[in-house]
Amino acid sequence: MSKWVLKAVVQKGISLLPYKHRINYLFQKYVTKGVQLSSLYFEDRLIHLKEHLHFFQKYKGGISDCHTLELGTGWYPVVPVGLFLTGARRMYTVDISALMNKANLCLTLQRYLDWHKSGALQPYLTPLPGRLEMARQLLTEAETLSLEQLLERMNLSYLVQDARHLDLADDSIQLITSNNTFEHIYPNILREILLEFKRILSDDGVMSHFIDMSDHFAHLDRKISIYHFLRFSEQSWKWIDNDVQPQNRWRLEQYRRTYRDLGIEIREEKNRPGEPAVVAMEPIADQFKVFSLEELAISHSYLIS
Repeated sequence: MSKWVLKAVVQKGISLLPYKHRINYLFQKYVTKGVQLSSLYFEDRLIHLKEHLHFFQKYKGGISDCHTLELGTGWYPVVPVGLFLTGARRMYTVDISALMNKANLCLTLQRYLDWHKSGALQPYLTPLPGRLEMARQLLTEAETLSLEQLLERMNLSYLVQDARHLDLADDSIQLITSNNTFEHIYPNILREILLEFKRILSDDGVMSHFIDMSDHFAHLDRKISIYHFLRFSEQSWKWIDNDVQPQNRWRLEQYRRTYRDLGIEIREEKNRPGEPAVVAMEPIADQFKVFSLEELAISHSYLIS
């Protein structure tokens, strides 16, 4: 059995169980090894953070004293901790499931300190000395502090709730980010989330979202291409997809269209063109044939608005 089929079957089964997100965490931690804070994962998040800060500085200015929101906390709050270290006043991070814990927060802080000490952090961001000292102090006190106390000391709010209905005031956030998150949200829900972001974002605020439009099963199974899931009809895909790690399979033009429909102007895009020749080798399902090979091939994008 192919690796991607095995993972699809297992995750489909997990999605039907109580405590499915906890079980999926254990599956990915001990079987697929997909939830470790590896150097590769940490660096990937640093690259996203650097890009978000670049776009924010381009359209608004310095991050100091700003309020930020991240969609999709995941297991490790690399981006909000990085924003803390660079001087943001308050960081919010929201997820539908409580995946982050105290150990993972402390590991993230320690990783930042280790990379700063070695000089490996320098290409990505310049932390404020005072914030670095705060991070060191928090780690020395971590044994006696709860997760909530650690977060409070950092002015970092962990919101475990539906991002369509946030307990945040209108026009209160200057920077909204996400990393590898939009592709896991079904279109009707994403539309409502974007409307909520439109409500809370300040008039001169910036949204910077990184979207991975590749087949995530290909991350595990190198025998299939990153366009493999485009061969399945919508009906067939429902049997394969799961709600612990769903994939909406949207192409970039569908995201663009949703932004236009909601009156959100995309100011800039940074896209990876992908490989049209590889797409051409896939038997494309009918609903994707409305797109050119070049449109289908775009695999990743930053959308800045």
